[in-house]
Amino acid sequence: MDTIHVNLGNRGYDIHVGSDLLGQVGDLVQPLGLGRQLGLVTHPGLAESYGSVAAESLRRAGHEVSLLTVPPGEESKSLEEAVRLSRALVRARLDRGSVLVGLGGGVIGDLAGFVAATLYRGLPFINLPTTLLAQVDSSVGGKTGVNLPEGKNLMGAFHQPHLVVADVLTLRTLPEREFRSGLAEVVKHGMIADPMLFQRLEEQAEGILARDPGALQEIVRRSCAIKARVVEADEREAGPRAMLNFGHTVGHAVEAALGYGAITHGEAVAHGMLVAVALSVRRGLCPEPDAVRLRDLLTRFGLPGVPLPSPESLETYMLSDKKARDGVLQFVLTRGVGSVTFAPVFNRDELRLALQDVRR
Repeated sequence: MDTIHVNLGNRGYDIHVGSDLLGQVGDLVQPLGLGRQLGLVTHPGLAESYGSVAAESLRRAGHEVSLLTVPPGEESKSLEEAVRLSRALVRARLDRGSVLVGLGGGVIGDLAGFVAATLYRGLPFINLPTTLLAQVDSSVGGKTGVNLPEGKNLMGAFHQPHLVVADVLTLRTLPEREFRSGLAEVVKHGMIADPMLFQRLEEQAEGILARDPGALQEIVRRSCAIKARVVEADEREAGPRAMLNFGHTVGHAVEAALGYGAITHGEAVAHGMLVAVALSVRRGLCPEPDAVRLRDLLTRFGLPGVPLPSPESLETYMLSDKKARDGVLQFVLTRGVGSVTFAPVFNRDELRLALQDVRR
């Protein structure tokens, strides 16, 4: 088992990464000295498998566990579902001294984390991510939230967990497309901050795709360490944390243009990284060999896997991005594997050329 500490003073917490950790989660929670009453939130499909393993471990450690389920899918990340879940927790007699545990992917982490941030003005939260995307990205950093009809993640709070436990054995049952989608965020971490991680992805691609537990533990550990260091330096996205948006300016536009559900988040981010690298090469920031390395690695992981929409449709969505100011797009560009820089893009022709480079 590897442990990464997120140093946020008295709100700091540990991230444990390893194999077969759900069966040990009770022992990992016990040193925190939290309340005995726990609400364990998960999807019905996970409740009987991973949920029962985690619940039994927590009960052996002396906790009373109330198991609550929410339907799978982005539709559950709603204010209505948050209210329904909050009322169910109150009826289960959880009080201000209780603890909320989320077991699942990003939807569970965001929803359960949001309820933990708001119910009784804040409850301790433990995150047990079971998807690659959640293990390497959304479970670290304290972002919680729900969607509104007007847009995604418009209601939320920063609410740091008390503990994150990433059991890489849960990744064995992920659908192939969802697994590959999570790899895009791992590639992103290598591109923005860790040349060695990027190299390991190149060297270990076959083992990673075969879901070898040792290979998965290494890439999850390295990704969590990168995210932890960024969050420590900029918890609330005032500056440096924006480097995590590498690939996301175009990625969010791709998701919107194709329709949410038609493309995975990782596939969209893969497109976004390729466009950001194309822009960086055109500006003389990124060496062409590094751009080739990114393209080759994404291809080995089956990414993006979906054609890039037209430049015209993407431009419309990018200009409506919340990070756009007066028609100027804020991009995270790269100086090569392991290094990023922030740059405005004023020239739409420059952007169209980069999009065309990727569409070829």
